[in-house]
Amino acid sequence: MNRVLASAFMLAAMAGPAAAQSLTVAVAADVRSINPGVNRDDNTDDFALQMVEGLVGYNEGGVAQPLLAEKVDRSADGKTYTFTLRQGVKFHNGAELTSADVLWSWNRYMDPKTDWRCTSEFDGRSGLKVESVTAPDALTVVMTIAQPNALFLDTLARTDCAMTAIIHKDSVKPDGSFDKPIGTGPYKFGEWKRGEFFTMTAFDGYKSPKDGRADGYVGSKRPLLKEVKFLIVKDPATVKAGLTSGALDMAEILPSDVGEIRKIPKLAVATAPNAVRHVFLIQTRDAVMGNKKLRQAIAAALDMDEVVASFYNDLGKPNNSPIYSGSSYFGEVEKKGHVYDPAKAKQLVKESGYKGEKIAILANKRGTVPSFPAAVVAQQMLQAVGINAEIEVLDWATQLDRFSKGSYQMQSFSFSARFDPAIAFEQFSGPKDKQPRKVYDSAEGQAQIDKLMLITDKAQRQAIVDDLHKRIIDEVPLIFLFNGIDVMAINKRITGFQPWQSKLRMWEVTLAN
Repeated sequence: MNRVLASAFMLAAMAGPAAAQSLTVAVAADVRSINPGVNRDDNTDDFALQMVEGLVGYNEGGVAQPLLAEKVDRSADGKTYTFTLRQGVKFHNGAELTSADVLWSWNRYMDPKTDWRCTSEFDGRSGLKVESVTAPDALTVVMTIAQPNALFLDTLARTDCAMTAIIHKDSVKPDGSFDKPIGTGPYKFGEWKRGEFFTMTAFDGYKSPKDGRADGYVGSKRPLLKEVKFLIVKDPATVKAGLTSGALDMAEILPSDVGEIRKIPKLAVATAPNAVRHVFLIQTRDAVMGNKKLRQAIAAALDMDEVVASFYNDLGKPNNSPIYSGSSYFGEVEKKGHVYDPAKAKQLVKESGYKGEKIAILANKRGTVPSFPAAVVAQQMLQAVGINAEIEVLDWATQLDRFSKGSYQMQSFSFSARFDPAIAFEQFSGPKDKQPRKVYDSAEGQAQIDKLMLITDKAQRQAIVDDLHKRIIDEVPLIFLFNGIDVMAINKRITGFQPWQSKLRMWEVTLAN
């Protein structure tokens, strides 16, 4: 029996006799912990956020909206937020949610012993400081921050913060150590066998915040499946075998496998863009790359459709904006990017005074990112307009170190998801003298980003976002290429599932027998 067939047999055995009553999903890695927001990665967040919820969460436009809160009121001075809790919300142990649970959860997060991922986001070290949290009555929570900050609700909603989830105090053992998450989410914690699988079961007492359609983390969230089992399967060949045999109902697949999967009658492929942004970084302090006309020539030399196709084939579309295509801030201005014009690129190369110096494009060959294939296509296009581009392949750790030190001319790189535009711009902007990893170092641009951090009016923020987008397109400190795409193979028995921001939301999903 060959390795793939043996693995498929193992998958079928692990799925077990209850498979017809549950949905089985393959994931490439184990969770790091079951403690929300502690010892986490993106895969861990995904599992936790099926079981726990916060006062606010993201909608599909990446905007923080009420979740466990029924409404949120902000004071005129922008420093006091009053959260009115939804009535009748229950924890998985049957206890009803009150403001006391919010206070207990908050105090636990802010205790350094908890080691919460986002303590530093709220204690002043990152500029945002929560000065007080009080509970005037059982359904009201008041949070006061030191200074107005447009990102306060967004930070509460962040998935890497586990949505600042409200959990019941019985989640913690009498000795203070964490036991298991007792949250308010649509699914309850089931079983975790390290390195093999983890499960969750429907919470029959769940009260969906809305009825109708799923909307990020705040729309309709009914748990329509009895159980979901996540099997840890690292080998893509084993994943394909499990999907084909029926041992797996759903799995993320490589873009290169889409054609093969689509030929299997019982399987469908679902895709959706996410907020990951694939880019070419440019070191503007480099003796050669500091030339603005040369950077503009590089941008004009790139056929963006071909760059996207190098990794996603016909699945993706170019996006030259720092703002991801699904954002509520992605408007008509953000749709206007670099124009492919080889003749103009050649003219700009000539005007720049470029003398044929070698330009190294750093890349890595991880199969899950377009770093290398995008670099290969770009190299050919740059050489076609007279730019001496060469690719230097590094392992990911070394490339990341070079990025952190600012030691490169160009890199084929990826930025992780950021929803609010202020955070999206801050991710790559700032003074290089203090933070060498920053790519866009502009006093004027930074002043605009600082305003974006403070202003809450949507129209005013949009005007700033539009201005910053135009600056990036003109100055070319980096070239945004396209957003990431979630690519899922799904058994056609499944209805109601749609990938969103690389999260496997299992609510509103059904499975026919």
